[in-house]
Amino acid sequence: MAAKSDRKLKVVADNRRARFNYEIGETFEAGIALTGTEVKALRQGKATIAESYADSRGNELWLVNANIPEYLQGGRFNHAPKRPRKLLLHRHQVNKLAGAVDREGMTIVPLKLYFNEKGRAKLEIAVARGKKLHDKRETERKRSWDRERGRLLRNKG
Repeated sequence: MAAKSDRKLKVVADNRRARFNYEIGETFEAGIALTGTEVKALRQGKATIAESYADSRGNELWLVNANIPEYLQGGRFNHAPKRPRKLLLHRHQVNKLAGAVDREGMTIVPLKLYFNEKGRAKLEIAVARGKKLHDKRETERKRSWDRERGRLLRNKG
């Protein structure tokens, strides 16, 4: 059986700032309820999830503020670009995520939007805690030192 890292994924949108702004906890893979024109726009590779987040409403999770632009050939069947989209998860996963947000003051941030090997649109979400300014500085300092150390080792050896 193939390892998880060997899977064929077509990444549509990646939220690189989330790893800098948040301390990432447990990650989940969620399906998304999309319309036909949204899927076609995603297949063209045009989507942004940088400012988006997941919100708990009732017993469901919704992806809020994700931008999937209109599909040009959609005509009158097009979708609203920033409409809330329902995330498809098991009930115990929804309860776990909603509990973490309510009890521990954490947020649910999307990390990656992609098509899996079956061609289904999936969203990788994570429970995260916001970093303070000094934590961000420390991360930047560590990244800079790792880069410099790599240069020194390359030049030396």
